[in-house]
Amino acid sequence: MFTNTTNKSTSHKYFCVLALLCCSALCFADKIVLKEGQIITGKILVEKKTQLYIDIGISVLAIPKDKILEYEYSDTIKAEDSDVNGLDAAAASQLVDNMPDRLYKTANLKKTTIEKSVDTVSEAVVKISSPGGSGSGFFINEDGFLITNYHVIEKETRIEVTVFQKAKNGFEAKKFKKVKIEAINPFVDLALLKVEDLGDTKLSFVYLGDIDNIKTGEEVFAIGNPLGLERTVTNGVISTTNRAFEGLLYIQTNADINPGNSGGPLFNLAGEVIGVTNMGYIFRGGLGFAIPVNYVKHFIENREAFAYDKDNPNSGYKYLQPDRRQNRAKPDFLRKKD
Repeated sequence: MFTNTTNKSTSHKYFCVLALLCCSALCFADKIVLKEGQIITGKILVEKKTQLYIDIGISVLAIPKDKILEYEYSDTIKAEDSDVNGLDAAAASQLVDNMPDRLYKTANLKKTTIEKSVDTVSEAVVKISSPGGSGSGFFINEDGFLITNYHVIEKETRIEVTVFQKAKNGFEAKKFKKVKIEAINPFVDLALLKVEDLGDTKLSFVYLGDIDNIKTGEEVFAIGNPLGLERTVTNGVISTTNRAFEGLLYIQTNADINPGNSGGPLFNLAGEVIGVTNMGYIFRGGLGFAIPVNYVKHFIENREAFAYDKDNPNSGYKYLQPDRRQNRAKPDFLRKKD
C-alpha cells in the first residue's frame, strides 16, 4: 500500500475551497424554518399562495406554507407570487412537486397549443370497462394508480382498463384485467383504482393543476371515450368555475361531454388536469361539468378514509350472479311421479 502526498495536498486545497464556497453560499441563502424544527436553505424561486418553491442545489422543492413556521430571504428582494410559466423552459420543468408520500404530482407547466398538449398527455388517458358499461380515467403516476368517476364502476367488481400507447401506425391498445379498487367517494363521484398486472409496461401519467389558477374564459379540452369512440378530444372554454349542484361546486364548460367521457380529465392548455368530467346534457350542447381538481387532491390525500372494503355494504359491492343453467328442464326430484 502506498500514498501520494501530492494528491493529499491537492485534496486538502480542494476541501478548503469547497468549505469556503459552502460557507459563502449559506451566508447568502434564503432560509425556511419548518414547524417540526428542520431548516432548509437555498434559493426561493417562487412564492405562491399555498407553497414556496426553493432551489436546494440538487433539486427544487415545493414546501406547503402550512408546514412552514417562518422563512426569510437573504436580500430585500422577495420572489413574486407570479406565474412560473414566466421562467424559461428548463427552469419550469424543474418546478415539479415530487413529494414521496403523495400519489399524484404537480408541476407549473408552460401553456402551449391544444395539439401539443394532446400529444403530451393522450397516453395517460384510459378506457374503463365493466359489465355495466364503460367510461374514462387517467393515470396519476407511473405505478398504475388512476382516477375515474365512482358511477363508472358503481356496483361492479370486474373492471378492465385499456391503455392506448403510441405505435408506428397510430396507437396500440393494451388491456389490463387485474384492477383493484383502492378508494371510493360516492358523494363526490370519485374512485381511485390501481392496475396490478402492468408487468414491464411503462405508463404515462398527468400532473394535477391548481384550482386557484383557473379562470372563466380560459381555453380547455377534454379527452375520453364518449359513446365508445376512443381517444376523442373536445375543446371549449370554462363557462364558470363555481357552478353549484347539491352542495358541491363544479367547473362548467362548453366542451362537449357525453356518456363515456365520465371519469376522464379536463385539461388546461399546459396539459394539467383541472377537473374530472362527470356530467353533460346530451340534448343541450355546450353544457358540460367537471369535478374541480381540488376535490380530487383531497380525495387522494385522504384515501385511507375512503378505502374500499368489499365487506362494507356502503362500498357498493355487488355479488355477480352465476350463469343460468343450460338445461332448463326441471330436476328429476321435482318431476311428478307417475
